[in-house]
Amino acid sequence: MGDGLCHQGIDAALPDCAGRLARTVGVMIEPCATVEQSGWLSLRRHLWPQGTDAEHLAEMAEFLAQPERYAQFVAYDSSHRAVGFIEASLRTDYVNGTEGSPAAFLEGIYVHPPNRRCGVARTLLDAVSGWAVSHRVHEFASDAGLENELSHEVHKALGFAESERVVYFRKVLRRGDA
Repeated sequence: MGDGLCHQGIDAALPDCAGRLARTVGVMIEPCATVEQSGWLSLRRHLWPQGTDAEHLAEMAEFLAQPERYAQFVAYDSSHRAVGFIEASLRTDYVNGTEGSPAAFLEGIYVHPPNRRCGVARTLLDAVSGWAVSHRVHEFASDAGLENELSHEVHKALGFAESERVVYFRKVLRRGDA
């Protein structure tokens, strides 16, 4: 988005996570402007629980210090409760499955379970897509572990197409392994 303005996303009636017909859901998308952004840290804890608060806060500060490279947004419901977030970057190195550089890269997205299947993730993705386009980027990439089939389905639902599958290998080297 790049203009610092909030993005209003309104979804038509969609089935909620319990299969009931949900009323129109409105979320306000706000770009993160400070590490104290309401809900940002707690949402990161849900997505990446292995990280300490100090690690999260250091990374958040690093992202905020480089707005030309990183974007992060939080979605709020009508009561201004944080219900989801997204983080993305512009990558200039090779990104698997892309044809050019730079490419926008989805670093993380999380929506609280009661707010899923109501368009929150799509609205967050739209905010990041707008930011990427404003940086003249034409490709948006992401990744997920081979075993994370739920993530694969979410990516497809959000308009991503699988581009390749990769298995990484490593070998520990010791002295004398030349």
